[in-house]
Amino acid sequence: MTLARSARARTRAAQGAAVRDLDGRTYASATVELPSFSATAAQVAVAMAVASGARGLEAVVVLDDGDGGPGDADVAVTRDLAGDGCPVHAVTATGDLRATVTT
Repeated sequence: MTLARSARARTRAAQGAAVRDLDGRTYASATVELPSFSATAAQVAVAMAVASGARGLEAVVVLDDGDGGPGDADVAVTRDLAGDGCPVHAVTATGDLRATVTT
């Protein structure tokens, strides 16, 4: 969560996310909003993990100011790499858990 918070703060993005792969490596990212491309923070973090050779994920955390659970796109991209059984946690900027969805 600390890495997700830092990534979000550094870029003043809507979201921060962090994923942990099966080898224990962690990837943190922020939302990307460009005129020709956009991605959620979780999508970017999963892409970073894939680009680094990750074979799966242990968990995902998405940090933002929303009040709901993880977004459908975040759960879908997590399932793409992790398969079934990976938790996707939605947390507030202060670190309070809002919801967890398992792929």
